[in-house]
Amino acid sequence: MMKSISRFGVALFSMTLLLNLQLLAQQSAKPDAQMKAVLDELAALGGKPIEELSPEEARKQPSPADAVLQVLRKQGRNGPEAVGDVDNASVTLGDHKIPIRIYTPKGKGPFPVILYIHGGGWVIADLNSYDASPRALCNAANAMVISTHYRQAPEARFPAAHDDVWGVYQWVVKNEGKRNYDSKKLAIVGESAGGNMAAAVSMMAKEHSVQMPLYQVLVYPVADLSKRDTPSYQENAGARPLSKAMMAWFGMHTLAKPEDARNPHLSLLLAGDALKAMPPTTIAGTAAKRSIAAQYHTIALRTRALGRTRLVRAVRIGAISTAPVPIAAASRLVRAPLE
Repeated sequence: MMKSISRFGVALFSMTLLLNLQLLAQQSAKPDAQMKAVLDELAALGGKPIEELSPEEARKQPSPADAVLQVLRKQGRNGPEAVGDVDNASVTLGDHKIPIRIYTPKGKGPFPVILYIHGGGWVIADLNSYDASPRALCNAANAMVISTHYRQAPEARFPAAHDDVWGVYQWVVKNEGKRNYDSKKLAIVGESAGGNMAAAVSMMAKEHSVQMPLYQVLVYPVADLSKRDTPSYQENAGARPLSKAMMAWFGMHTLAKPEDARNPHLSLLLAGDALKAMPPTTIAGTAAKRSIAAQYHTIALRTRALGRTRLVRAVRIGAISTAPVPIAAASRLVRAPLE
């Protein structure tokens, strides 16, 4: 059992590391050729700055996923990465249902299971926007991946999204859907706002004495909403595809009240000793600026109990979810640790 758990963790870390090696520029603020093509295509689609739009308008904007499809078509490549099976379902939480998408690898199972939480600043994006990442995870780790949506702001402000992913996590732990996976081999992965919530779910599992994930991967997680005058905000004020003005817009719509910004489930840097109880962790941070890397380094230091936390730098915002072709190549390389 412990051998299988260890191999599962190694597979997830290897996948993240390989993605970074293949997808991302070498510690540079300039996008690599592939990401530049996506950003250029996104600009050509004619979207307006999100901070000038209402949430409803922003959700109708061309997304990075749309830009990727355009790039792939121009390259003569069609369709997403194939997996064994994809099933749309939902989880009932109180008086509402949360859409989920279940990606099953080829094979008999029971499989390890990964809960994947997409990004979007708690306001935009959905399961379709972040379809590439769960597919890559499914093949790379030979695991069932359950990608979850959540209620979004401003219609449902903090802590609604956090409560939803926590509820779905418990549903996965109990295997209430009676799916073909082993819930004892459970990991959690999130990107951006989803990375923030993945860490929060691990903290909540500890707080409520619920089974902890064996491993977590936090891909450029939102680390601190309590300040907007930090070096990372100043140095990346005009960055693409996520600027300081956009972060302010996301915060404005997400927070129910100003003091929510200091909640450690939203601002991980304020979680203190709670981070020490985290499971083994890979933090894939952005290397565009040293100030952002410093934030993730702080989290890594606080979660590095028994050397269980790895910090991978040089991740570009959107690089994981918007680059299915290199992800597919990386996926083939990391199947071995689970076999």
